[in-house]
Amino acid sequence: MDEPATRQLEMSLSDAASDDEMPSTLPAEEGSHSGSIRKGCDPFAQTQRSKLQHRRARINQQINKEMRMRAGAENLFRATTNNKVKETVALELSFVNSNLQLLKEELEELNSNMEVYQTESEAVNVPMIPLGLKETKDVDFIVSIQDFICEHYGEDSSLYDKEIKELTELRQAMRTPSRNQAGLELLMEYYNQLYYLDQRFFPPNRNLGVHFHWYDSLTGVPSCQRALAFEKGSVLFNIGALYTQIGARQDRSATAGIDRAIDAFQRAAGAFNYLKENFSNAPSLDMSGPSLCMLVRLMVAQVQECVFERAALTARDARFTSQLQLAQEAARVSDMYSLVQQTMSQPLVKDYVPFSWASMVQVKTEHFRALSHYYAAVALCENAQLSEEEEEGDEEAEKTFLQFHVSTPTGPPLSQVLRSPEERRKLGKAHLRRAVIRHEEAMRIHSLCKILRKMDILQDVLSLTHRRSLGKYSELDREDDFDETAEAPEIQSQTHQKPDITPPNFSTVQVTDIFQRLGPLSVFCARARWGPARVICLQRREGGLGLTLRGDSPVLVAGVVPGGCGAEAGLREGDYIVAVDGQDCKWAKHGEVVHMLKTCSDGGVELSVVTLHSHDTQVDRRSVMLSHGSDKENARQRLLGGAKGQSSASLLNWNRKKKREGAGVTKRLGSTFSLSFGSIRDTEAMY
Repeated sequence: MDEPATRQLEMSLSDAASDDEMPSTLPAEEGSHSGSIRKGCDPFAQTQRSKLQHRRARINQQINKEMRMRAGAENLFRATTNNKVKETVALELSFVNSNLQLLKEELEELNSNMEVYQTESEAVNVPMIPLGLKETKDVDFIVSIQDFICEHYGEDSSLYDKEIKELTELRQAMRTPSRNQAGLELLMEYYNQLYYLDQRFFPPNRNLGVHFHWYDSLTGVPSCQRALAFEKGSVLFNIGALYTQIGARQDRSATAGIDRAIDAFQRAAGAFNYLKENFSNAPSLDMSGPSLCMLVRLMVAQVQECVFERAALTARDARFTSQLQLAQEAARVSDMYSLVQQTMSQPLVKDYVPFSWASMVQVKTEHFRALSHYYAAVALCENAQLSEEEEEGDEEAEKTFLQFHVSTPTGPPLSQVLRSPEERRKLGKAHLRRAVIRHEEAMRIHSLCKILRKMDILQDVLSLTHRRSLGKYSELDREDDFDETAEAPEIQSQTHQKPDITPPNFSTVQVTDIFQRLGPLSVFCARARWGPARVICLQRREGGLGLTLRGDSPVLVAGVVPGGCGAEAGLREGDYIVAVDGQDCKWAKHGEVVHMLKTCSDGGVELSVVTLHSHDTQVDRRSVMLSHGSDKENARQRLLGGAKGQSSASLLNWNRKKKREGAGVTKRLGSTFSLSFGSIRDTEAMY
C-alpha cells in the first residue's frame, strides 16, 4: 500500500486564464530590491482561531504518524510468512485503525466548528459554513536553490542568501494569514512569487528536489509532491478558504455587512472554481474536482442566502407584492441548498464531507422552504384588503400572483382568490401548515447532529421562526372552521440578484521578483541553457572595438567585424553581455552599456559574456516575443516580468508533451528576432 504522505501523484493543468487576470508588478530596476512588507499572524497568539488551527496542526501530525505506522505494519503483514508475527501485526493494525478513526472524528469536529468563524454580533442569523485553511510543513529551499544557482547560473550562491531567506520568511508568513484583506494580500503575494520561482529554478527536464507537504483541509490526510504547481494550487485553495472565513464573520444585521459577505463568498467561489478548471488529478481530496464543485455550489448558495437576508432587511413595508418576492427569494435559497445537498450525496463526496456540513445544508433547505411558505401566508393574510396603490396596480399584482406557485392550487381560480379575503385566508392557512411542517423537519434534522446541537444561535433561529409560524397559524385557525385545510403547492423560486462567481484578480497585489538580480527572465531562466561565462578583453583600435550591439536588458552582440578586435578576442555574434569591467549589466539599457564601452580606459575593457545554446534552449516563444498566446494562465503572468514583453511560460502548465509539441521553439545562435526589443534598428550601432 503506498504511503499517502510520500505519494508523488502527477497533477496536470489545462490552459485557462485570461489577460484581464494579469497581476501588476513593481518596476524592476537594476540593483533594486525590497522585501515583502506583509507579515502573517503571530503563530503563538492565543486567539480562538489560532487555538483551533494549533489543534488542527497537532491532529494532522498525529494522523500522519499513525498512517506511517499503518503502512509499515501492512508491508510487514504482506512480507512475513510467520503466522504468529501475522497475528501480532494484525492486532497492531486494529489498534492503529482505531486510533486513526478517533483522530479523524476529532478533526471532523474541529473542521465543523463554525462558531469560531462567525460574527460576534448579537443579531440572530443562521450561521454560515466556513472552511479551515490547509496546513503545511516547513520547506527548506536553501540547499536546492543554492545548488541550482551554482550549477545552472554559474554564480556564487552565497551572494543570494538574502533572497533565499526572504523567500523562506514569506512562505512562513503565509502559513498564518490574518483574517482580513492583509491576509489575502499575503497569500496573493506568495502565489505570484511562485511564478518567478518556477521560471528561475524549475526546468522542464529535471526536478529541483524540494518536497511540498500539505494536509487535507477536512481529513488531515497528508500529501507530498515535488511539483511547484501543487504548492500553488494549495495556496489558491487557502485564498478561497480565507474568503469563506471573512464572509462568515461579517455582521449581517446591516446591509453593508451583507454586501461584504456577498463579495467574500463570491470571491471564494471564484477561487475554488479557478482551481477546479485549472487543476486535475490533485493528490488530496479537498482539491479534487467533485469536492471543488461542491464548494463552489456551497458558496453560491450562501451568497443567495445573503441576498435573501438583504431583501428581508430592506422590505420594511408589508405590501402584497413585497411579501410575495420575499417568499420567492426564500424558495430560491432552498433550491440552491437542495442542489448542494445533491452534490454532497455523490459517491466521491458523500464519505468525505463532514456530517455536520451535510446536516447544516439539509437544515437550511428545510428552513428556507418553510420561510417561503410563511411569507406567502403573510402576503395573503395580512393583505386581506389591497391598498389603494395596489388596487391601481391590480393587474400587475394579479400577474405576479398567477406566476407565484409551481402548480395551480385546488379550489377557486387564483384571480377570485386574490379578491376574496376568506379564500386568501384559507390559502394562507395552507401555506402556514406547510411552513410549520418544514420548520419541524428542520428542527428534527438539527437534533440528529451533535455538533449542530451545540450551536446555540442556530437553535435560537429555528425555534424563533417555528414559534412565529405557529403563532400566525393559531391566529388564522377558527373554531367554526370545519373545512379541511387544502394542500398548498410549492412556491416558484425567483431572485432579483443572481450570484456571480468572481475569479481571483491576481493583479491587485504588486510583486517584484525576489531573485531579479539573476537577470531578465527572457534569458536567465531555468529553461534556457548557455555555456559558462567567458571573459573577453578588448583593446580599442582605430576602427573601434569591432562589434555591433542591439537591444536592452541584456544587451546582445548582434555582429562581430571579421578581423576586428572583438573577433580576435573570441567574441561571437549572439553573445549576451552580462558584465563590463566587473560591473553587472544584465539589467542595463543599451545606452548604459555603450557609455561603459566608450569611457573605458586606455588599457581596454573587460567583458563578461554568455552564449545561449540552440540544442536545449526551450525558451517559450511567449516568453521572448510580444505575441498574445493562447495559454491564458501564461498570459495572466505576462506582467510579472516587470517590463513589457517579458512574459514566460506558465507555472501551471505541466504537460511536458504538450509543451514540446506546440509551445517550445528553438532559438538559433545569433538570432535576434525572438528578443523583445521595441525599435531594434534604432538601437543598433557599431562600436
